[in-house]
Amino acid sequence: MKVIRLHAGRERSLLRRHPWIFDSAIARGGADAGETVRVEAHDGRFLAWAAYSPASKIRARAWSFAEADRIEPGFLHDRLVAAVALRQRLNPASDSVRLVHGESDGLPGFVVDRYGDTLVAQFLSAGAERWKKVLADGLLEATGLQRLYERSDANARALEGLPEVTGWLRGSGPTELTITEHTWRFGVDIAAGHKTGFYLDQRDSRARFAAWVRGFGAQRVLNCYCYSGGFTVAALTGGAGEVTSIDSSGPALERARANVALNGFDAARAEFLDADVNASLRRFGEEGRVFDAIVLDPPKLAPSAAHAERAARAYKDINRLALKLLAPGGLLFTFSCSGGISADLFHKIVASGGTDAGVDGYIAERLGAAPDHPMTLAFPEGEYLKGLVVVRK
Repeated sequence: MKVIRLHAGRERSLLRRHPWIFDSAIARGGADAGETVRVEAHDGRFLAWAAYSPASKIRARAWSFAEADRIEPGFLHDRLVAAVALRQRLNPASDSVRLVHGESDGLPGFVVDRYGDTLVAQFLSAGAERWKKVLADGLLEATGLQRLYERSDANARALEGLPEVTGWLRGSGPTELTITEHTWRFGVDIAAGHKTGFYLDQRDSRARFAAWVRGFGAQRVLNCYCYSGGFTVAALTGGAGEVTSIDSSGPALERARANVALNGFDAARAEFLDADVNASLRRFGEEGRVFDAIVLDPPKLAPSAAHAERAARAYKDINRLALKLLAPGGLLFTFSCSGGISADLFHKIVASGGTDAGVDGYIAERLGAAPDHPMTLAFPEGEYLKGLVVVRK
């Protein structure tokens, strides 16, 4: 067994069971990509079993903090069974669910979403890549399903020195699927859609938006970065008279239109704009348009803390523009999915945007990812999605 030994004082995070070991913490030792290593403190004390990644700043990711464990197929199978069992207990209001959430489920760099009878997996770390066959077989055994599609095309693969890979790992069939969520149906493309095809993490927030729109009687709704129209459908369900949805992707807008039709809503109530969100918000301000409810759900702007300062300016700008477009008493559902932006920092960014807009508001609710995307006590980075419900004064 290969060993990596840390510099003195760099074992503290591992003693708190945080799974990441950065390159700067390692005094000596190494291994091949994905190989299991014994992680020791500077004095030789055992700290963890981890998967080594020679190309990544996160040089190793811990599988286990128990010295008696052995990282072999049975260990990984048990982790998969536990992750699937948790989702069954959570009983999400959908036939689609996140089954494995990487580090939070003790399987670093491995993400799995279930869409009906089809599984979609991302192998995002060197360790997950090395154990791909075992994880794929174990996943099918744990779920009883037969179709598994790989979407290992996220930017994280490049940071691990891994090429992009997509396609069927097990089974075959159509990649255009229809899923159910709450009372809705959505079309999903697991081969070409964002992430694994759909933003399952916003499941509960979509339901909350429908309830808020209904409760406030919001008629004029703006959905920015609408992707495939989840919040658009939610707004229409809440009784909105007109919903304007903006995205810079033509295929995403076509999917959004189809989802509005799939749920039986009048197309005349939904306007779709293939445009830049910032430019559109400024134009709406110049035109004097006002909205009763606005959703801001932008893509990841700060993948790490190093990008936070630049991302903060972008988040502040769109929130400033949106708050100026809100009618008094209007609703703003604003989100950040950037791991480099903490919940506290996001609150400050939105507050600063309000100050610059000359607008104050009440924080009526805090939102996050649905429970099938868990954050553990030891891994706060799992809280990547932050949301605020702001009611304009």
